[in-house]
Amino acid sequence: MPLLTFPQAVADSEDFSKRHLLLGNGFSIACLPDIFHYGSLFSRADFTAVPEVAAVFAALGTQDFEAAIRALESAARILPAYAGAGHEAADLMLAHATALKEILVQTIAGNHPHVPGEIPDERFWACRRFLSHFLAGPKAGCVFTLNYDLLLYWTLMHEDPPFGPHFDLGTNDGFGNDEDAPDADYVVWQGETNAHSACVMFLHGALHLYDSGKDLLKYTWVRKGVPLIDQARDALARNAFPLFVAEGTSAKKKAAIRHNAYLYQGLKQFSSNTKQGRHCIFVFGHSLAENDDHILTRIGRGRCAKLYVGVYGDPDTPVNQEIMARASALAGMRREERYPLAVAFYDASSAQVWGP
Repeated sequence: MPLLTFPQAVADSEDFSKRHLLLGNGFSIACLPDIFHYGSLFSRADFTAVPEVAAVFAALGTQDFEAAIRALESAARILPAYAGAGHEAADLMLAHATALKEILVQTIAGNHPHVPGEIPDERFWACRRFLSHFLAGPKAGCVFTLNYDLLLYWTLMHEDPPFGPHFDLGTNDGFGNDEDAPDADYVVWQGETNAHSACVMFLHGALHLYDSGKDLLKYTWVRKGVPLIDQARDALARNAFPLFVAEGTSAKKKAAIRHNAYLYQGLKQFSSNTKQGRHCIFVFGHSLAENDDHILTRIGRGRCAKLYVGVYGDPDTPVNQEIMARASALAGMRREERYPLAVAFYDASSAQVWGP
C-alpha cells in the first residue's frame, strides 16, 4: 500500500485540535545508528569482570541495576549478623556493588555521546523543526518518549540557527528550581499537581533524571558541558540512581512505572490525551511491539481520533506488515462506536527528523 509522506500526514492532521508524538528507539537510531541500537542496557553490559552478579539479577528476577546494587549493599550489612564470620562475603558483595555502578556508568557512556557538541548543530536544528509540529503552534500537544537517552532533552535545550526559522517549543516537563537550593546544578520534580501542564514526558525515565531518595532530580550539567560519564559517576557516588525502566516485558515495565510517582504521572498523562476525541497521535521510531503494550493499549482503549504510524522502507516487508497489523489491532480494540480509531501510515524517512 502507498505510504503518506510526513508532510502529507501533518496536513491531514490539521482536522484535529491537538497533535501528540510518541517516540521509540528509532528516533535515536536515526540520529546515530552506530551508537544507538535496539536492546536494553542490561543486554549491552559487560559482566566478565564480576560474573557472579549475573546470579544476583537472576535471583531477583530483574534487569534493574539499581535493584541489584541495593540488594548487594543491603545483604552486605545483614550477612555478618547471620553468618558470624561472614565479613569476607560481605566485603565481596560491597565490592561487586561498586563494580556494578562502574559497569552501569561504562555501559551508559559507551552507548551515548558524552556531550551535545558531538552532534552537529544541523541535526539539532532539523530535529527542532520536526518537534515544532507537536510542541509549537495552535495544534501543539505533548511529546512522550520511551527512550531514556538524552537526545530529546539536548534537542529541546538547543538553540535554533542564527539565521533561519525559530521555534518556540513547549519544553515544560514538570521540573523546577529546588526552593532550598535555587542555584543548584539540578532542578526538582514539582509533583503531580504542577505536572499537569507538562508537555514533555519521559515515560520510561531518562539518564538525566536521578532518584536521590528524597526527590527526583533533573541534572542540568549539560549546560556546563560536563561529559555524561562524569555526570553518571558523580551521581552514583552519592547513591543517586538514574531513573529508567530497565525491565524487558510489558508487565514488569508497568509494575516499575506504578511504583514511581513521576513515571506513573507520565502514564496517566499519556492516557488522558488518548481519551480526547479530537486529538491525534503520531508514532515515530517504534515497531508497536508487545513489550510496550502497557503504553500502546491506552491508544486502543482511548478515544483519540487518528493514529499516524511511521514505517521505514518497503511497506510490504514482513517487519512492516507486522507493524501495520499491530496498528490495526489497536484500532480493533475500540468498543465505542462514536470513537473509532482511524490508522494511517507515513514514510518515516520523509520526516527527516535529523536532517536529509
